[in-house]
Amino acid sequence: MFTGLIQGVGTIHLHGEGVLVEPPTSFFPLTLGESISVDGVCLTVSAIRHNAFLADISEETLVRTSLGAKAYEKGFVNLEPALRLSDRLGGHLVSGHVDGLGKVHSIETLNKSWNLKISWEDIAFAKYTCEKASIALNGISLTISESTQEGDIFSIAVIPHTWLNTSLRFLKIGERINLEADLMAKYAENLLRKMANEPKKKKAEDFSLEWLTNNGFT
Repeated sequence: MFTGLIQGVGTIHLHGEGVLVEPPTSFFPLTLGESISVDGVCLTVSAIRHNAFLADISEETLVRTSLGAKAYEKGFVNLEPALRLSDRLGGHLVSGHVDGLGKVHSIETLNKSWNLKISWEDIAFAKYTCEKASIALNGISLTISESTQEGDIFSIAVIPHTWLNTSLRFLKIGERINLEADLMAKYAENLLRKMANEPKKKKAEDFSLEWLTNNGFT
């Protein structure tokens, strides 16, 4: 589990069947098997090099995220170690399980911030998008400032600290990005769906002598 508060920016490279990630020195020492969020994707450290670590990538990750393309280009990635139970939750709960890809439509430079316009590639996830909702973009905990009614296109306001301390400053128009919708919204949706499918419990007033007789109680 992560918070979406990026702790450093590194680079990612293809390495055999997996990837090699070069984090800042502040990430060391690392331990085998620990989880690291790499551009919003939860990866497991499989080997440690002098100034880098190796991680395996599944076929699902290659299809659902931009990590394969980033590694091919030796691109910049946002990095965050796993959340400790004693840590502050400064962002929002981020699982590191990317829902799908998005696309950068525009990058507007304002006086005190940057405005990004983003769209979901798969509009099935648009239902989780609304104004003031949380979303993880390449692993960064961000707040949606504006959204279409359908939720397929939305805007995000980025403050200078976030812009300068993450890989957002390297974004390009048309670039594909990793998106993870708010975990709490998905839990709520799943719970409501299950409740709707549950058979309704009988109320006290529904019990009558006829019902008791028909069900073998008398």
